[in-house]
Amino acid sequence: MTGLRERQKADRTGRILDAASRLFRTQGYDAVRIEDIAAAAEVSAGTCYNYFSTKGDLLLAIVSMEVEEVVEAGRALVTAPPPDTAKALGSLIRLYYDHSLHYLSKEMWRKAMAFSIEAPDTPFSRHYTELDAKLSAQVCELIAALQKRGLARPDLDPAVLGQIVFNTLNQMFIEFVKADAMALTDLHRMNDAQTESLAALIAA
Repeated sequence: MTGLRERQKADRTGRILDAASRLFRTQGYDAVRIEDIAAAAEVSAGTCYNYFSTKGDLLLAIVSMEVEEVVEAGRALVTAPPPDTAKALGSLIRLYYDHSLHYLSKEMWRKAMAFSIEAPDTPFSRHYTELDAKLSAQVCELIAALQKRGLARPDLDPAVLGQIVFNTLNQMFIEFVKADAMALTDLHRMNDAQTESLAALIAA
């Protein structure tokens, strides 16, 4: 019975998040009400509020879902990276960028970033920062893996270097999110240029 309840809860949660993501992307975050999401997910408004107290909670859950999926996808690349420093770094970052608009629009990312900056002591901001840290840690793991394979300089601290690489890719992503006219292909071109230069500095 407990297993059935857990499956039902997971199903309702998935439907709510799917509906919220779809409505936020198509109608805009500010225009959507919790009641609209509940109707689209075919659950009562009370059920929706029981799972997510505010739209901000829903937005954070969607961001978390996106990051968890992309980190899981990145594990295979970290375990067996391409035998080229630039290609390995570029492939991981491209994976992050390509998945970034799967659940979220640029407007949703701007909202999430703004919430995190405006209220740094809130659970939302702390969780958002933790998600960033997961991505940063995976970049560090990739650099350590490249070092073990003799593809990156052994004298460099992978934790420090990974943070530098992550900060660079994150700043480019922020610029991408800020500019509605900027396409994903533009972001990839920027990333490729930066990655080539970084790889030249760290390659063994």
